[in-house]
Amino acid sequence: MGGERFISVRGRRPMGGERCRAGRTGERRRRAMESVALVAPVTALEFAGDVLLAAVPAGTGPEVAAFRLSGGGAAAAAGRRSVLRQASVQGLRAEPGGGGGAVRVAAFGGRWLAVLAVRRGGGGGGAALAAAGGGAAREVGARVWEARWAAGGRLALALGGGAVALYEWRGGGRWLRRARCDGAGALRCAALAGAAAGWARLALAAGTAAGAVVVWRAAAAAAPRRRLRGHRGAVLALSYAAPRGLLASASEDRSVRLWAVGELGGGGEAPCLLVCYGHGARVGAVALRGPRPVSAGEDGACLEWGGGGGVRRARRGHRGALRALAVRPAGGCVATGGADGGARLWRPREAAAAAAALGAPGRPRAVRLAGPRRVLALGEAGGLAAYEAAAGRWAPVLPAEAAGPRAVLAAAPLPGAAGDALCALGGGDGRLAVFALGRPGDVVHARLFEGAVRGLSWAARPGLPPGAATLLASGPGGELLWLDVACRPGRAPALRPLGRYLLPPCKQRWHTAAAFPPQGGLLVCGDRRGSLLLFACSPPPGPAAESDVPADGAGSEAEPSLLRQKEALPLEAPLCVLFGLHGKTGVTSVTCHGGYVYSTGRDGCYWQLRLQGRRLEVLRKHRPCKGLQWIEELRFTPSGDLLVLGFHADSFVVWSTRTGENLHCVPCGGGHRSWSYSSGPSAEAFAYVKRGDVMLYSSAPEPCEQQVLLASLHGREITCVRRLGAVRAPGCPAINVFVTGSEDTTACVLALSERSRAALPLTTLDDHISSVRALALAGPTRPHDAALSVLLFSGGGRAQIECYRLLLTGDPASESTVACEVLHVASHRLDEHWDRMKNRHKLVKMDPETRYMSLSVVPGTDAEQLPTPCTFLAAACSDGSVRLFGLLEAARRLVLVAESFHHQRCVLKVETFLHAGAGGARRCFLCSAATDGSVAFWDITAPIAEATDALQRVEGAMQPLALGAPLLTVMAHSCGVNSLHVREMPEGRYLVASGSDDGSIHVCLVEAAPGEGEACLRLLEQLSRPCAHAAHVTGIRVLRPDLVLSASVDQRLTLWQLGPGGLEELSTTFFHVPDLAELDCWEAAAEPGGELHYYCVLCGQGLEMVRWAARAARPEPPLPEAPQ
Repeated sequence: MGGERFISVRGRRPMGGERCRAGRTGERRRRAMESVALVAPVTALEFAGDVLLAAVPAGTGPEVAAFRLSGGGAAAAAGRRSVLRQASVQGLRAEPGGGGGAVRVAAFGGRWLAVLAVRRGGGGGGAALAAAGGGAAREVGARVWEARWAAGGRLALALGGGAVALYEWRGGGRWLRRARCDGAGALRCAALAGAAAGWARLALAAGTAAGAVVVWRAAAAAAPRRRLRGHRGAVLALSYAAPRGLLASASEDRSVRLWAVGELGGGGEAPCLLVCYGHGARVGAVALRGPRPVSAGEDGACLEWGGGGGVRRARRGHRGALRALAVRPAGGCVATGGADGGARLWRPREAAAAAAALGAPGRPRAVRLAGPRRVLALGEAGGLAAYEAAAGRWAPVLPAEAAGPRAVLAAAPLPGAAGDALCALGGGDGRLAVFALGRPGDVVHARLFEGAVRGLSWAARPGLPPGAATLLASGPGGELLWLDVACRPGRAPALRPLGRYLLPPCKQRWHTAAAFPPQGGLLVCGDRRGSLLLFACSPPPGPAAESDVPADGAGSEAEPSLLRQKEALPLEAPLCVLFGLHGKTGVTSVTCHGGYVYSTGRDGCYWQLRLQGRRLEVLRKHRPCKGLQWIEELRFTPSGDLLVLGFHADSFVVWSTRTGENLHCVPCGGGHRSWSYSSGPSAEAFAYVKRGDVMLYSSAPEPCEQQVLLASLHGREITCVRRLGAVRAPGCPAINVFVTGSEDTTACVLALSERSRAALPLTTLDDHISSVRALALAGPTRPHDAALSVLLFSGGGRAQIECYRLLLTGDPASESTVACEVLHVASHRLDEHWDRMKNRHKLVKMDPETRYMSLSVVPGTDAEQLPTPCTFLAAACSDGSVRLFGLLEAARRLVLVAESFHHQRCVLKVETFLHAGAGGARRCFLCSAATDGSVAFWDITAPIAEATDALQRVEGAMQPLALGAPLLTVMAHSCGVNSLHVREMPEGRYLVASGSDDGSIHVCLVEAAPGEGEACLRLLEQLSRPCAHAAHVTGIRVLRPDLVLSASVDQRLTLWQLGPGGLEELSTTFFHVPDLAELDCWEAAAEPGGELHYYCVLCGQGLEMVRWAARAARPEPPLPEAPQ
């Protein structure tokens, strides 16, 4: 085998079983690999069809997906077809005016060209994709930059090297005309015009790497007719509108320019009409929507430009750079595709009107919305006024003496009375006024406290009758009072105190939000200190209307009566306190939804919790949007979207977590002002106080501007992937569930379906502050389980490790048929570790750029194997260390327990394995690989045992133990080891396979043998295959003792036969994921008498799942002992 080394150590039998040459030929035939699912950057978009039916094919790698557009309705997936197997689809061009029930679309990429037919009447009445003109893609010999349909159904092509051609794609394909312009330069993009008029009118505009746009005619291509200069970087995209004679260009200098060129092939001057700056990165796509350019950039923004060169509308929602853009002439829809694998459809939407000043009487102190069309303003003196949008004027509601200065206001819709609202006013003297806004004369006054009312809030309580509501009031000394309010026709509301609670001591001791969970008997409350509290609340013995408290307009008898009833109630302490959960800025809302409790705060995050008996258990922390410093409230829509209300800089925003965009953005000056938001079927409104007046922003509800056609995964490269398992919902096929980590600092749990060939994100983990580089799993991953519980570790930049418990269950009602519950268990950062160790004088300096390159859970270190429920994790670190962590899941502690700096250079990979010796003795081994090509083997049994005892004695961080020296070191490669895998063999032997930067593969066989006091490892055999791949080998797996799988950045996936003669190639396939970072493999359940199926998932600039069939593995005969 060319250049292969095979070394036998101590006369051991060579690795692998015996296999004849004829058998290997059969293996090649059986192992044909096929791609079963693909998620890749969207590189091309095009509309095809009329208003009633249109297809939006999104080029994802070699595939094209179609979506059916109904008039004004939602788009639906209509099919997917592989088009170019040898190249990615870089462009799609629909034939203008296609009729007869089918539209032909040219797909091109690299040197390849294919023609599709988008036919009406596909499955379910949608669009069907079919190949046209023979079906196969054709290689045209030069890169295709642009394609346009010409007369007679032919294609005009712009080719590399400045060539223009007329091509007949039917009947095997042939060139009709071809011309070349030598003065064009290095092309980056092209636009064709005049193809329908014939060769004489065919003209080409090409963007060059030098920043110029050159224009020439095909019939006179000796030299360019025009050169348009102005860009300071390469021109990356062009768009020409023949009816208006406008040419738009986009460049890597982040600008978009609009040129008046008239007829594209004509001569004369071409003035620049617009120069548009607004993108934060290179602009890779541009289109013309009437006279205005629309551009898409690598900053993830799609910008529509106005006549003066400013941004008329910005569309954001993708998680990464935008790669593709298309504008639909009829209807004005815009489609965008990005590097995140997502495709989105944007419908036209009217620009929102600016906020209007209402001219509030006096000087307003607080503002509340009682529905979208009614505004309440509380004056500095305590008077209350209401503004009716229909009438357009203010009307007084209560005089100033009703509440006095320092009053607080709370308003909520009145249950059972459409359009009416309940209002509560708390005064600085401890008095409370409650009334229905429709009947302000029927008001009840009551004294609640001896001091000022600090906080008021309405809360929905299950089981209340119509016309009743629950009010919570905070007073001095941290006292919280629960009142039921009952509205009675023709009379003032009745008040009934039902509970008294004591808030924990703090400087700002009052509540800010509260909610009653549907389980009953409990109250969840948030305070101004940022703590979350749980109180016990017993249901009242009778309805609020039976209260014996007089409630008349004067309220002279109500005040002492209410005080007596309040004092008779016991003052209850909280059952559970999560102190300072939201920091010192305070809790802003508490919401119960779907069996969970959600709290928001001014720290820019919201927490998801659940009730465990009579305590609150924190599940995880969410940061929905970068730069959102203040989250005020969460709203769950009937469609399943989660809306986040908060403040981004000085603007109020309503953020959609489904589409990742701002539905509303109102510049208001910031959240420190008094403000209120209300939404209803007829309107949405936002009111705030500014410059001594009340400002009102109002918007009519519109259909969602954005529709997600293909879900977005990650905005940057996927660095790691692990399969969690397969989950089967009742009546549904099993769905594979994966977790991926990315350079965009997030990890994503997703379902990948073989049937739809698409990925559906289940949840996003966003606790990392830098890139996620490594993943490790612990827990059962049995196939086709109705539920899976997995412990997930993620590590990456800034020396950060996060640990989660994932619970996956079947959910037939959801789109993915899988539900995912996440519990954040623990986290660890090295800088925080040294701070806890009181490293005041920086005796140990931690490099802030330290990264965890690889993680591996030590097998056999769980609650079933050890007397202490502890899980150990090994980590390979960029600072040259191998570290060992211990997780106490019950205590939610992740502790650094041992480390070694043996390698003295970046450690790239780490694997752990368990050896069961004679007599049931178990030993844990660790295998690490570094940038010098060495692979070291460690016995970590003793450090784990010592760390287990220490973790029970030490409450906080412990002094890390020393791992000692490795048992064995093998120089496997001449440079860095990018992939590593260990497979157990019979009789205590292990196959260790590794791949390197130089494209080589190394396999060695080691044996664990008992020694004096500790086990030892012996190297039995090793072999190396130099130049197994043309680039870095970033993924390797030993599937069977005689079968190895490797993958490389050269986009080749290769099966190797491991036998006496070394590594022999069985089969190779090319996958479609560039910049491969990692792979994971598993085997499907083999049917009795059938073949065993292997699966492989690859990640990089996308995600792909590959499947192939192999004969079921036969049991390996035991290896004989070698003579001593």
